[in-house]
Amino acid sequence: MKKLLILAICSSFVLTSCVSKKKYAELEEKQKNTQDMLNTATVKLNSCLTDKAASDARALALEQRLADMKKTNEDLIQSSKDLTMLTAKGATNLEKSLESLKEKDLKITRLQDALNKKDSVTLALVTSLKREVGINDPDIEIDVEKGVVYISLSDKVIFKSGSYQISSRAREILGKVAKVINGKPNFEAMVEGHTDNVPYRNGLLLDNWDLSVKRATAIVRELQDLGVSPSRLVAAGRADYVPLVPNDTAENRSINRRTRILVLPKIDQFYDMIEQEMKTLEGK
Repeated sequence: MKKLLILAICSSFVLTSCVSKKKYAELEEKQKNTQDMLNTATVKLNSCLTDKAASDARALALEQRLADMKKTNEDLIQSSKDLTMLTAKGATNLEKSLESLKEKDLKITRLQDALNKKDSVTLALVTSLKREVGINDPDIEIDVEKGVVYISLSDKVIFKSGSYQISSRAREILGKVAKVINGKPNFEAMVEGHTDNVPYRNGLLLDNWDLSVKRATAIVRELQDLGVSPSRLVAAGRADYVPLVPNDTAENRSINRRTRILVLPKIDQFYDMIEQEMKTLEGK
């Protein structure tokens, strides 16, 4: 009996052990499958988390880009407004500048016309003087210097050495000069006396200054006697301080002893002409 009980207990134990192992295996298999599923879910979760982080980063970047685009758009709108204002102001300024340039161009044209008119009168004056006085005499020079017409007369045809008495030949030449000057009422005549550098030794005068001025006034008086209005005459002495050539030879000193008659427009009348042109321009 005792043996039977022991056998029954052992059989029961063996049967119990066999069932537990089977269930264990099943449970182990289930646990393995569950672990595989967990691992797969974990991998998917990590992938989702990674994708979410990337999506969040992209969303943040897009939001920042959108904000930048909005700011850029606002700046462009403001710049467009500013540019519109500047363009309108610039157009106004440009129009004013063009108008100013046009006005200046007209003034320059008017001045040029006035100068051309003066040059035309000067050329006509030179032509008249050359026709009346003649240009074949080497002791008489007629030309234009810096816009001024001048007649240069050698002392050989006007004065004796050291004298301020006018010769008969000089009276003949000055008569022709007076005729031309009288025909140009808008011109003045300035007479310049020039000497060489030899000191003046005649006791009647002090020096070459006195001699050059005396010669100039002698010619001025002669022109006045020939009908030229004294208000249009100027006498000037330059002594020996404006030589044409060095005073180192007798021939050169003869060249430097000369009288120049400058026929020039009256400055006040010339500027009156310019002023009148300006007034005409401003009135348009």
